[in-house]
Amino acid sequence: MSCLEKQAKIKEQFLALKTLEKRYEKIIALGRSLPPFPQEEKVEENRVKGCQSLLYLKMHVREGKLQIFCASDALISAGLAALLISVYQDEPPEAIFKYPPIFLKEMGILEALSPSRSNGLRSLHQKMQQDAVKLVVS
Repeated sequence: MSCLEKQAKIKEQFLALKTLEKRYEKIIALGRSLPPFPQEEKVEENRVKGCQSLLYLKMHVREGKLQIFCASDALISAGLAALLISVYQDEPPEAIFKYPPIFLKEMGILEALSPSRSNGLRSLHQKMQQDAVKLVVS
């Protein structure tokens, strides 16, 4: 499934949830489903700055595809990260630039978030882009 198809599928799933409360519940469930993040990777270099909660991101490439790991002390932040991860996981690093996460706006998620959460989500995507550049040039 392509990056755009993943975005369309997520958008369809979320738009089927009729209330904002149900959408938040789904985001929190996604946050709970993230795989464990190694304690030794919880270092300043992996921290997402600009997020109100503690959020860590680690990416590497295996066989040309992104492997993305994330952890947060806040379930909503973890869930928002899980949304981005589900789109870019197993994609080439360039996908982060070619296919911005427009599905978040289309789903109404960005407007529903507090300004600080929205800034944190933007900071996470920016860190994903910065880390992807490092992976491409290394």
